Amino acid sequence: MSQNIRAGLVGVTGYTGMELARLMAHHPSMELVRVTSRSEAGKPLSAIYPFLQSIPVGELEITMPDPEDLAQACDIVFLAVPHKTAMEIAATLLDHGVRVVDLSADFRINDKSVYEQWYAVEHTRPELLETAVYGLPELYLDQIAEARLIANPGCYPTSAILGLAPALSESMVATDGIVVDSKSGTSGAGRGAKVGTLFCEVHDSFKAYGLGTHRHTPEIEQEVSKLAGADMTVSFNTHLLPIDRGILSTIYTQLKDDGMDLATVRAAYEKFYAGKPYVRVLPEGQLPETRFVRGTMFCDIGLVKDDRTGRLIIVSAIDNLCRGASGQALANANLMSGLPLETGLPKAPMMP
Repeated sequence: MSQNIRAGLVGVTGYTGMELARLMAHHPSMELVRVTSRSEAGKPLSAIYPFLQSIPVGELEITMPDPEDLAQACDIVFLAVPHKTAMEIAATLLDHGVRVVDLSADFRINDKSVYEQWYAVEHTRPELLETAVYGLPELYLDQIAEARLIANPGCYPTSAILGLAPALSESMVATDGIVVDSKSGTSGAGRGAKVGTLFCEVHDSFKAYGLGTHRHTPEIEQEVSKLAGADMTVSFNTHLLPIDRGILSTIYTQLKDDGMDLATVRAAYEKFYAGKPYVRVLPEGQLPETRFVRGTMFCDIGLVKDDRTGRLIIVSAIDNLCRGASGQALANANLMSGLPLETGLPKAPMMP
């Protein structure tokens, strides 16, 4: 395949669009040729993102979202739009032979009725649910490389599924009673102005939200059920951290064999993620922190066995904007385009 891959980005003004523009500014083989926004059309990209001044991508003019124009100009298109919006745009692009990476929830849930139950809208393109590939490279690498439509995973599900995958696939833990306790930075709520995410509302505070009702629940349950080979229900609980970016999930499971030692568990995790460069299983006694994955594709995993309760406690940390959204979307686009997974993606975290 040509190493000059033309990419489009629908929805450039949100945090995921901003992050994609940042990541693609120096991509060696993929060039942004279209960026769209209804509210900012006609402006150069650097006008809304001054950090792109004097960088070629910053000179790109923002246009109105036009699927026909995108199909003519692009080889691959990222849809960084809210759920429901992506369905018809994706269908039009696919009809024109353009590959699509959808960052919304529209194609993540395999079952149309489950999607409609949790998102309270009709799914108008259910036929595409059969062909969409869930874009988690550690689980679906080969399928992603052959896909035309990628359902980019949600941020919370990425942290939860990667944390649980080895334990479930190796049947080390019980499939019932699992609690996923997750905390996210405020960028996970999007860039729109909302009272609940204003600085004065978030700073120096900590709160739970969406308990028992968060829309990422069915996505997590769908994927962990596949890993376990049985239908699963998990208790998924979300909290808002007073930080910009990052997710830390603490996952409580029950070991099937109380006598299993932590070294055995860690060996299973290391084997499962061998050759998968963006998951780091940390040494015994070390636990993940959001600052050590900031701005990267890494998912850091720490493991603790609570001998008193027989629980395996799994801690995972990701950057919600990079690993949990835009970086993962770019990794998927790389694979779809015949490029190495890590092409154009940062390695070292942004520190401090």
